[in-house]
Amino acid sequence: MTERRHDRKFVRTFFTSPTALEGEDDSAKMIRSASGLRGMQAPDVWVPDNEDATAPSMRDEGVENIIEVVSENGADFPGEIHPRVVWHRDSPETRYQCLQHLLDLADPANGAIEHIDGFVIPEVGDIDDWKKADEFLTIVENEYGFEEGSIAMSVIIEAGESELAMGKLRDEMGKATNNLERLFLFVDGEVDYTKDMRAITPAGDLPPWPELRHNTSRGASANGCIAVDGPYDDIRDVEGYRERMTENQAKGMLGIWSLTPGQVVEANTSPLPPEEGSWLLDDGSDQVELTDEGDVQVYEGDRVSLEESGDEYVLRTGGDEQHLDEDDLHEELLNMVQYVPSMDDIVDSMEEFEEARDAGTGAIAMERATTIEIDGVEVDLSTDRMWDEATYQAAMTPVTLFQDVYEHRPDQHDDLAEMYGEDVVERAVEVGT
Repeated sequence: MTERRHDRKFVRTFFTSPTALEGEDDSAKMIRSASGLRGMQAPDVWVPDNEDATAPSMRDEGVENIIEVVSENGADFPGEIHPRVVWHRDSPETRYQCLQHLLDLADPANGAIEHIDGFVIPEVGDIDDWKKADEFLTIVENEYGFEEGSIAMSVIIEAGESELAMGKLRDEMGKATNNLERLFLFVDGEVDYTKDMRAITPAGDLPPWPELRHNTSRGASANGCIAVDGPYDDIRDVEGYRERMTENQAKGMLGIWSLTPGQVVEANTSPLPPEEGSWLLDDGSDQVELTDEGDVQVYEGDRVSLEESGDEYVLRTGGDEQHLDEDDLHEELLNMVQYVPSMDDIVDSMEEFEEARDAGTGAIAMERATTIEIDGVEVDLSTDRMWDEATYQAAMTPVTLFQDVYEHRPDQHDDLAEMYGEDVVERAVEVGT
């Protein structure tokens, strides 16, 4: 695995807020409010957004507001702070404005830069454009006597050019002519990407762009950076936001843009292992969570039915009907059910494997057993899963994420203890270390 270059190994939340609002007594009220977020409502990365979220006529004032708010409140903010500045691959005028804003924001005399971890550069183009942005940050660092590469740079992938540029980074990063090792986040911007690709959908809605999300996750992984998905703008569709995050996590994209503190809470908790384990049953159209009634997991849907008929069972799924003996039913149900382990389950399994490994055993079988009830018919199920070093390392990813959160977000310790219990938290912090 390519080594990560920054203190944060995982970023769950990328929260933007406009830097200046026209017609308000306090034009900085949105970033002033955001700077006070704590616990699960506070993002891993807060982005005072002086680009798309702020009107062009207000952006100079937006820089002043960032300086004021971050210099006053930045020391107490629990996450990282990465303002989004203006940039455009096709506009020298916009890039010049970016340099002026960077010089103001990074000026030590203004008091904000000591709390700023990096900057977000939107609308980047090909690899030469990425290097221009990097050079601007190098100029700023030299202007104020900072170590070269000390200011992180995140980019928003909003064009085919920037998507292709990710594939060229491994050849460019580390050359004496650039400081591209400063790269931190690769963030998808699907709205502008759709415009750049000239994509059309029948209803005019935004394509899901699974290829872009996969390519961004792959590009981030290959270059020691972190992938973040773009904004999910239907802020009332909590279930849709969760589904999007679940899809992303299967691609290794564990971070997502958040537009509200409510979305921040969802995104902060989504990649963490669940508090309780659960059994799921595939009913032919969806995975349905079974109802836990102690020793029995009960299916309460209407797409799957089961009945005993003499020496056999009749299993109906949707419109399909199967006549099965006991062994075949057992195998069929094993193919239909899946167990989602809790944090406690994961830690238990990892501790058991570590104990066996330390005793000289390279692989062990982990049994999972339960009783499934469908239409009053109970079936005992059990399965063995072999755990070896590769299985252990794969299981370590969610635990490593938890450990990264625990290390960098002490403001969330109480929330984590409430979720899992003090004992599980203590064991999760220690396992694998």
